Amino acid sequence: MATSENDTTAGALDADNADAIGSAESGDDAPEKLSLDVKVDSTGACTRHVTVSVPREDIERYFDKAFGDMMETAAVPGFRLGRAPRKLIESRYRKDVADQVKGSLLMDSMGQVADEENLAAISEPDLDVTAVVLPETGPLTFEFDLEVRPEFDLPKWEGLAIERPMREFSDEDVTRRLETLLASRGRLVPTDAPATPGDYVTTKLTFKDGDTVLSSSDEEVIRIRPVLSFRDTKIEKFDKLMKNAKPGDVKEVETKLTDDAPNEALRGKKVKAIFEILDVKRLELPQLSAQLLEDLGGFDSADELREAVRRSLERKLQYAQQRRAREQILRALTAATDWDLPPELLKRQSLRELQRSVLELRRSGFSEEEIRAHQNELLQNSRASTAQALKEHFVLERLAEDQGIEDEPSDYDVEIALIAEQSGETPRRVRAQLEKRDMMDSLRNQIIERKALDLIMSKAKFKDVAYELEDIEAEAVDQSAGGDAEDEIPAAEAETTETAEA
Repeated sequence: MATSENDTTAGALDADNADAIGSAESGDDAPEKLSLDVKVDSTGACTRHVTVSVPREDIERYFDKAFGDMMETAAVPGFRLGRAPRKLIESRYRKDVADQVKGSLLMDSMGQVADEENLAAISEPDLDVTAVVLPETGPLTFEFDLEVRPEFDLPKWEGLAIERPMREFSDEDVTRRLETLLASRGRLVPTDAPATPGDYVTTKLTFKDGDTVLSSSDEEVIRIRPVLSFRDTKIEKFDKLMKNAKPGDVKEVETKLTDDAPNEALRGKKVKAIFEILDVKRLELPQLSAQLLEDLGGFDSADELREAVRRSLERKLQYAQQRRAREQILRALTAATDWDLPPELLKRQSLRELQRSVLELRRSGFSEEEIRAHQNELLQNSRASTAQALKEHFVLERLAEDQGIEDEPSDYDVEIALIAEQSGETPRRVRAQLEKRDMMDSLRNQIIERKALDLIMSKAKFKDVAYELEDIEAEAVDQSAGGDAEDEIPAAEAETTETAEA
């Protein structure tokens, strides 16, 4: 989702710019404020063009301090350390000090602009530091573009009417979920019988545009389900297409690529999918042995495993309640939001939204199979889903600010512990993976949004409705039918293994 709006504009500078600027002036006392002349032009709902002018008096003040700091350490031939005349030091080190002064002025100016102009930045400033020249005379002037949260009045959020799914899970529910779990540990056994729904087909898979091969896979193992999902398309009635399939059969079907397909030239176009059936297999579930219980999570008995599965179902119910509430709440809160979000912003934020969604699903006990299907669904409609997610984030973040909602260290511990429980990894390893993949901002946004939603729900009026357990309808293949572009959004692949909480 969007970058944390609590980050200042200065803090949002990328690493290269930060290195070029250098560190700001240090000291026990806060630096004297700059007498900046700032002009902010609105160039769109989420974009601002900022022009900053630093007067000559401030520039000379920074030079004076920089030379004063180096008087005792400047090395000048013919003089003992710290004994060289100041004018000689200024002449000898003018260029080096100028770079330092420019860096300090830019860093301090950006921070002051962020504080005083109340710019809720959602991305890094578009500023080429190397192109900024510190003049010999007159003011220092520089410009940059910035993406910001749009300005809006917070909608009425108290007293909303919300439907809430409810269910008491039966032993039969637990058994069905346990069978799904055991399927991940099952064995595929070849069969001579024609394929039926639930079977697996090994196929040579090819996508073509006319005679041109767009993408292919020599050996793809696919479970027969009603929908076959790819990153940029989905094939409906896949179970009907594969009915009675047997080795040697060739099945063909047309499918339409999405408007967000990585291959821009083929967006919205129909292509042909060709399945050459190599073999058909059926799933044989494993016996629930002591070794399997250990492998699934160190369980001592089948009853203990069933309790873990029941907890997993309860977490999925909680996710369904949150998702249903979120949909209803945000439909009401974003009804009047018609902001024109920049295409480049949507493109950059697509991966962040994907990461946030995966984190939420993983902490809610969904299997990697279900998560892959959700990933493909998001990728197929990345612009629309990202635009909606950003609007929702803006509203919830604004509500959080108004109500003083903040993230706490303990919030991260809870989220990471839930992901660790699902993945079978230690919390320490999960945290390291999130930090390595630069996903802590996504986790932070998830925490803030959940807290804001909890506040809304604490003031809402609920009507309980039945929660129906859904079978997995879509089989997901991690492939783009139309081929991958160089700047394709990478899927947020799991780095962990599935356990009994799946």
